[in-house]
Amino acid sequence: MKPVVCGIILGIHLLAGGAGAAAVEANGMYNVRDYGSIGDGATDNTAAFQKALDDAAAARGGMVDVPAGRYRFDGTISIPDNVTLRGTFTYAPAHAGIRDGAAQQRPEFGSVLEPHAGAGSEEGAPFITINANATLQGFTIHYPDQDPKGPAPIPYPWTIVMRGNNPAAIDLQLLNPYRAIDASLNQRALVRNIHGQPIAMGIFVDVIWDIGRIENVHWNPWWSINTPIYQWQREHGVGFYFAKSDWHYVLNTFCFGYNVGYQFAASEHGATNGNFLGIGADACHTSVLIEESSPMALLITNGEFVAFDGDDPTMVRVAPGHTGTVRFSNCAFWGPARRNAFIEGVGAVGFSDCTFMQWDNMRTGLPSIEAIGGTVSIRGCEFMENKQQVVLGKHVERAIVSENLFTGKKRIDNDSKGAVLIKDNVGTPTGKKWDKFYKTAPGFRADQVRKGMKE
Repeated sequence: MKPVVCGIILGIHLLAGGAGAAAVEANGMYNVRDYGSIGDGATDNTAAFQKALDDAAAARGGMVDVPAGRYRFDGTISIPDNVTLRGTFTYAPAHAGIRDGAAQQRPEFGSVLEPHAGAGSEEGAPFITINANATLQGFTIHYPDQDPKGPAPIPYPWTIVMRGNNPAAIDLQLLNPYRAIDASLNQRALVRNIHGQPIAMGIFVDVIWDIGRIENVHWNPWWSINTPIYQWQREHGVGFYFAKSDWHYVLNTFCFGYNVGYQFAASEHGATNGNFLGIGADACHTSVLIEESSPMALLITNGEFVAFDGDDPTMVRVAPGHTGTVRFSNCAFWGPARRNAFIEGVGAVGFSDCTFMQWDNMRTGLPSIEAIGGTVSIRGCEFMENKQQVVLGKHVERAIVSENLFTGKKRIDNDSKGAVLIKDNVGTPTGKKWDKFYKTAPGFRADQVRKGMKE
């Protein structure tokens, strides 16, 4: 009787195993370990990952899970339509952290992807391509051959490119990519909850005709600071780059230690318009560089911009070729910098309810805002230094400077031959007593005195 019993038990086991495998396939759940993937930091996992992704796609979509481990890649992978590649860091992007007083340069926890392909050139296939309705979620991506001691970074192709309709990159730490995310040539891409230190460029956007979203992205030098690579980044790096996009939503984004924090330019397809809320750029040479914007406007609200690096640190620099419209509302600007804003071109630039301080760091008499062309509107702002506030050059076509709060007396130079309205600006008293106070309190606020002085 024993053989019969064993046969029955074996049959039940086989049936259960077959049903389990069918259930896994029916539920669209796959695991890279079942395809021979090894997270030891040494074995090439390219083929195993791609096979799991392709099987999920063949089943009309699914979820490919990646357990904790360090996964080496000597090639590139593509996430097919309707497939999600998911690691352990869902809803909480990893953070490199600080260990023994120094930045942790090799991640040790969770699902870590380590690319080796493409070293030495920006050209070539990206490490990961996210296609239509596909998602990359829950990983740290670390380039183990990138040396923070430099003296210059090793170029690599893009770490991630997003193509087609509705691709998503969420809950990621991009620890030390050369160029992190190319979010172009798609519609309605979602980039959310991303941390890390891209060296040459963080996010690139171009050729977007249907609204894209970038949310909760934080670039900070966790991987390397006070190193030759970080110095290279400060001289050459760009945190966020926008070309053609027909209304982008950008929410709660930040970058630290770049040559340019946010760069707006025009490609052959056009320039950007969109809603930029709660964005920040700290320790940059130029916090916001506007080469071009579309007539429908860049709307920048609740931003914080700090510039103190390089020969001519400036928070907002508007280039000579600018023809579009930019509005800054309820933003804060501090340094120490040479100017809070330098404006050229023939476009329109507006500041409303903004706070300006710590300009003219070299004490050469530069103003907070210098406009030498275009249309300028400065209304309801506060200038917190007893220094020159505004200069309007002869090529400024139209300008409004009204209802602002000045520390000390009004200091506006107007050489414009165009239509200019300057009125209802409120300063504070001057004289030996007040001058002494201003010198000892550069952050002095106009509302701290009882007596004001109206034009």
